[in-house]
Amino acid sequence: MNLSGRNYPLHAALFLVTVFTTLCAGAFWGGRPVTFSTLFPYVGNLEGGLAYSFALLSFLSAHEFGHYFAAVHHRVRTTLPYYIPVPPLPFFLSIGTMGAVIKIRERITTTTALFDIGMAGPISGFVVCLAILSYGFTHLPPADFISTIHPEYLAKGGASSSPPGETLLLGKNLLWMLMEHTIAPKNLPPMSEMYHYPYLFGGWLGSLVTALNLLPVGQLDGGHIIYAMFGRKGHAKAARGFMLFITLLAMPSFVQMVASMLHLETAVLIPELLLHWSWPGWILWVFILSRVIGLHHPPTSFDHPLSAPRQLSGWTAIAIFVLTFTPVPFSII
Repeated sequence: MNLSGRNYPLHAALFLVTVFTTLCAGAFWGGRPVTFSTLFPYVGNLEGGLAYSFALLSFLSAHEFGHYFAAVHHRVRTTLPYYIPVPPLPFFLSIGTMGAVIKIRERITTTTALFDIGMAGPISGFVVCLAILSYGFTHLPPADFISTIHPEYLAKGGASSSPPGETLLLGKNLLWMLMEHTIAPKNLPPMSEMYHYPYLFGGWLGSLVTALNLLPVGQLDGGHIIYAMFGRKGHAKAARGFMLFITLLAMPSFVQMVASMLHLETAVLIPELLLHWSWPGWILWVFILSRVIGLHHPPTSFDHPLSAPRQLSGWTAIAIFVLTFTPVPFSII
């Protein structure tokens, strides 16, 4: 491979800045916020973000280097990962990063190379994500840990599964439900407090990012995999079908949100069950996928059927997508 043109100082600098911003985010979610205005008086708070930063960056690095080494294996010119930091900003719930990306510098020549490069990231990231979640579920702090962040819970006897209004609630996916049922930890927090637990939160974010990358649309990882498995027509059907699915998933809560803003009574006519499984944010994703990322996938230089083992591993990726897809990632209750 031609390594010329790589800007190693830029890659290293972005990584180090992302370490810092994820430390800040981890301290914030752990109840010890750090902002630019309080950085120097509270620089010691960064220690509270170590576990979160380690968990999230381990996942992101595994995902992107999975793509990178698969590209190297197939002699496809690519860059090292570019980490994308997000600084701590007032009134902004930042996780410290917008992820990481590599840039493929040439057209992928074969369906096999396309499949392997698309698969390597989500599979590598999912393995690390699973390890982080397993550690988080089996190494929970004592039950009174949450009272160190919310002292007001001492009078209530601990965190409530029905928190007061205007509380961020994270959604469960099948992977979370399976681990919750199988491991059955004693001190598992409610989803309205889970983001204070760095390994649980880091693993949850990893599962969410894995699912978003595996969406069967355009040139996302899932799009690469579906194109390689089912060809151009199969990819087009999967992309259109998924876009219809998330549009329907978004509509009940989106209609309710618009009706509430306009002070209409339409919201009360929507069944509670539909609202429970609906997230208006999917409307934004419909726009991003259709207008920014694009629904279509360009052909490789040589499209050909995949081998049976790769077809099987492709179905494994689809199963991972089903396990990690979260219909309602975030809500305010």
